[in-house]
Amino acid sequence: MRLSELQYELPRELIAQRPSEPRDAARLLVLDRSNGHVAHRVFRDIGDYLAPNDCLVLNDTRVIPARFFCRRQSGGKIEGLFLHEQRGTWRVLLKPAARLKVGERLRCETLAAAGALDHVAAGAPDHVADGAPAGRSREVEFVLCERHERGEWSLRPEPPVPPLELLRLIGRTPLPPYIQRDPAPDAFDAERYQTVYARRAGAVAAPTAGLHFTPELLDRLWEAGVRRADVTLHVGVGTFAPIEADELAQHQMHAEWFEVSQQPVAAMRTARAAGGRIVAVGTTSARVLESLDLNRQAGSADDVAAARWTDLFIYPPYRFRNVDHLLTNFHLPDTTLLALVMAFATPEQIRAAYRQAIERRYHFYSYGDAMLIL
Repeated sequence: MRLSELQYELPRELIAQRPSEPRDAARLLVLDRSNGHVAHRVFRDIGDYLAPNDCLVLNDTRVIPARFFCRRQSGGKIEGLFLHEQRGTWRVLLKPAARLKVGERLRCETLAAAGALDHVAAGAPDHVADGAPAGRSREVEFVLCERHERGEWSLRPEPPVPPLELLRLIGRTPLPPYIQRDPAPDAFDAERYQTVYARRAGAVAAPTAGLHFTPELLDRLWEAGVRRADVTLHVGVGTFAPIEADELAQHQMHAEWFEVSQQPVAAMRTARAAGGRIVAVGTTSARVLESLDLNRQAGSADDVAAARWTDLFIYPPYRFRNVDHLLTNFHLPDTTLLALVMAFATPEQIRAAYRQAIERRYHFYSYGDAMLIL
């Protein structure tokens, strides 16, 4: 498949800037792969397409405030996006990065009151110390350690502070660049760019197909006999990085960390044994499922449970082994996400469905409407 096959024209006004309220009021396009039929519903109707013993597979990763800003000694502003940490060294995206040098120090002011940084570094809970003086800010420095490809850098914070605790002080919600905020994401985004079942902190982008669920809707599905299995994939640059090759077979995915315990594996196997279908909520859940061997003949679910990196890139004519239905949003052109969706249905069916969505003024991308592929 060629990159040119992942292109389409989208009017800018259809790029969602705010999500539907309430969450389950989003529109739902339903595509039946067996005959190409398309139905237009509301997301809260999704139960009409699920049956007892079907199993929703949810990515329970939690978005962290991964975007931060620093200044060079010259005063130039640098934007950073935290990716992951290993042994005290952060892997980040920095821009503009062309003139940065190994050994350079970047200054970053915290967003909390003076004394907060010392409080966190000492291992106390992630709130500002009682009685900490207000009105001043503390600085933290990042030392640039190594330059990598694609604008990535390794850096080290000084003083050393655990990433999640420091990002709570300096970080902002990492909204995609096509969602415009002036001057920055607000408290609404901090809550809304998160699924209601988000539990395990580590993602730098939301698993957006799950943004449409409410606790009440999940409860109704459970009462109707729909099972649930939670997996974790910490959404990173691999999910949203552009494809860099004309031939998709030549593109190398960034690796992303995922974890699946015994319990969700057992739930999925039980659902299959009872005649239920596995419904991947989002492309990230689909990638986790396809990175597993659920059909392995084994004595326990522990033989399939995993915690590791995956760089699986799914594109036509990939044959899915573990996903029966796919719930997803509408994706940007030229992306691995659109390639995965085209592999699950067919490129022709997805193009036709997208044309209908555009004609009917669906909203696209992270805060947009949803699509269920049967």
